[in-house]
Amino acid sequence: MVRWLSAKLGPTVASRHVARNLLRLLTSCYVGPTRQQFTVSSGESPPLSVGNIYQKRPILGDIVSGPVLSCLLHVAHLYGEPVLTYQYLPYISYLVAPGSTSGPSRLNSRKEAGLLAAVTLTQKIIVYLSDTTLMDILPRISHEVLLPVLSFLTSLVTGFPSGAQARTVLCMKTISLIALICLRIGQEMVQQHLSEPVATFFQIFSQLHELQHQDLKLESVGRSEGQLPKVAFSDGQLRPVDPTLLDELQKVFTLEMAYTIYVPFSCLLGDIIRKIIPNHELVGELAGLYLESISPSNCSPASVEPTAPSTGPEWDPQGGGCPQDDGHSGTFGSVLVGNRIQIPDDSQPESPGPLGPISGVGGGDLGSQSEDNALKRELPRSAHGLSGNWLAYWQYEIGVNQQDAHFHFHQIRLQSFPGHSGAVKCVVPLSSEDFFLSGSKDRTVRLWPLYNSGDGTSETASRLVYAQHRKSVFFVGQLEAPQCVVSCDGAVHVWDPFTGKTLRMVEPSDSRVPLTAVAVMPAPHTSITMASSDSTLRFVDCRKPGLQHEFRLSGGLNPGLVRSLAVSPSGRSVVAGFSSGFMVLLDTRTGLVLRGWPAHEGDILQIKAVEGSVLVSSSSDHSLTVWKELEQKPTHHYKSTSDPIHTFDLYGSEVVTGTVANKIGVCSLLEPPSQATTKLSSENFRGTLTSLALLPTKRHLLLGSDNGVIRLLA
Repeated sequence: MVRWLSAKLGPTVASRHVARNLLRLLTSCYVGPTRQQFTVSSGESPPLSVGNIYQKRPILGDIVSGPVLSCLLHVAHLYGEPVLTYQYLPYISYLVAPGSTSGPSRLNSRKEAGLLAAVTLTQKIIVYLSDTTLMDILPRISHEVLLPVLSFLTSLVTGFPSGAQARTVLCMKTISLIALICLRIGQEMVQQHLSEPVATFFQIFSQLHELQHQDLKLESVGRSEGQLPKVAFSDGQLRPVDPTLLDELQKVFTLEMAYTIYVPFSCLLGDIIRKIIPNHELVGELAGLYLESISPSNCSPASVEPTAPSTGPEWDPQGGGCPQDDGHSGTFGSVLVGNRIQIPDDSQPESPGPLGPISGVGGGDLGSQSEDNALKRELPRSAHGLSGNWLAYWQYEIGVNQQDAHFHFHQIRLQSFPGHSGAVKCVVPLSSEDFFLSGSKDRTVRLWPLYNSGDGTSETASRLVYAQHRKSVFFVGQLEAPQCVVSCDGAVHVWDPFTGKTLRMVEPSDSRVPLTAVAVMPAPHTSITMASSDSTLRFVDCRKPGLQHEFRLSGGLNPGLVRSLAVSPSGRSVVAGFSSGFMVLLDTRTGLVLRGWPAHEGDILQIKAVEGSVLVSSSSDHSLTVWKELEQKPTHHYKSTSDPIHTFDLYGSEVVTGTVANKIGVCSLLEPPSQATTKLSSENFRGTLTSLALLPTKRHLLLGSDNGVIRLLA
């Protein structure tokens, strides 16, 4: 359902309401100690069994977060790479940002879960980034993601609420994340961009090693002042240390962890390891000790007879015993076959080396989860990918404050809908906002899709053309309850928007008295209300033949033709506007005229009814007036200087207006009255504005012109 919704809602709404909440949800998947336990896999293998370059040990949170991640990636598939770099990455750096306090920031369980979620999501993102994008944002990933995570992970003063387990999980995830980046970018780039995070990671082992030798001093020094004791390390720096944390740190950074971290990096980095990591020898020794502790008798393929640890790191890859030495490192130079890196056979050593061939990254379970082990995957090109104007508008929208209730018109052209050969008389979005209807002088009604595509210049074709009308179509509407479309050219046609079949036609009883205005009743009503030129209001229920009611509106006066009808959102009253400027309010349940009053001096052009029994009317006397149903005086009165407002639509407590001079205005229904107008530029809109409709959720405007083209602007 979430996938369907994120396609239906369009990029801005999906990012603001769907993706944002999915990102928040991701953190919740990792909260609590139970979610941070490793899942039990069938064969308990020692770390780095053959073919694994880094360990993939899923935890329970990973299983819980599976659907959330798949929905997040689906949004990225739909709308393209910008979603990853402009929406997900800033959120990740927000999750891992260190606390604002100057002292050691205490982690709470939510922040701890946030760190795990951030590292998991970063790993997913990096697989889908193209090489150029990855290189562009690598400095950001290093400074905004890796270094903050490592500062928590290797901190000597910050404890994790769930203790050593959470820290171990974060450590494993971070190793596999950095190893993934190293595999993607190759050795030279690691040296340029990632040397700091990698060195920081290895540094913790030296610090702990020294702390073990300085144990005794910790107890006595600096306990009384209530602040953390500072310890001098061999690199000449004094660092505060929390003695209570030593136990947790030693549980995490064990010999096994040293082995788990040393082997992948010595393989991935080759000789560069000496330049980047000052203490690589010490970690190598610890790794050797671990190998001895699991004893040579253990017939794990990884335990080749270890040499004495004193001779430095065992698997020092200068002997060419590592398949990555052939210069085919990273996804740039190497040959990608499917989702694995093909390494030319001649470069393989005779024995497969202690780690087996690297091409099977994460080998153990390649069969079951091959898609999890890809280093690089293409984001499929979607028809809805963001580019050009759509991208610029989307970037602006996701940064805007969501509480802003005002309609802002930026004049960004998003899409064009050519197809009508005559002027567009009316434009109506369906309630779901993924399609809209338009009626035109060319005697057709068209149904158009509103899914985003292209870069703002693209043209979209209509999905369905209804061509049964004999005259110019001046009204189109959707009857929500039975899901059918009502259109009028003097006679009313009711038809099915899915098939285009006519369900019913209501002809005026006398051809000399055509219908002049139509309105549809809101759900759950299924009636259509029609006014004819003899000032009679008729109601027709589309479920049964014949008329429901018939009411006379004029009552002895001669107010002219009914120009516009509006039904209140509750369906309890109908208001009719006449060509003389007179307005009549009628109760639909009793048929009584509640009120008739001279509202304007000129022809009434359009009326809309709003919640709270408010009416908005515009007239050829250049005015737009806001009325309460039963109050004598208008609550607001706007004058348009040059042209009458012939079309308008409502957004919350605002009216968006359009004039023949191609000016779009926004007026407020609340106090104090305010009005802002924008002239449509000729490159965004050609022709004369004839009709306007607003998409309230997406905040877009549909503008119809006299040349038959409809444009979508934001």
